[in-house]
Amino acid sequence: MTDPFPHQLSTVERAYQLARSGTCRSVEDIRRQLTAERYESVQAHLSGASIKRDLIALCKAAAAAR
Repeated sequence: MTDPFPHQLSTVERAYQLARSGTCRSVEDIRRQLTAERYESVQAHLSGASIKRDLIALCKAAAAAR
């Protein structure tokens, strides 16, 4: 059976991509988007302090660049 939502990026890679894109303004926005895209274990992947810090900084930089 073929997965209808094949993921070419890992959950963490996609989170960083979303943060840089400017489409998500917060880590919670990123979590919601990843869940909507059917990534698994989103909460576990994005629970560390350093990844949250990185994602927040990237979201802020993307917003400032707009």
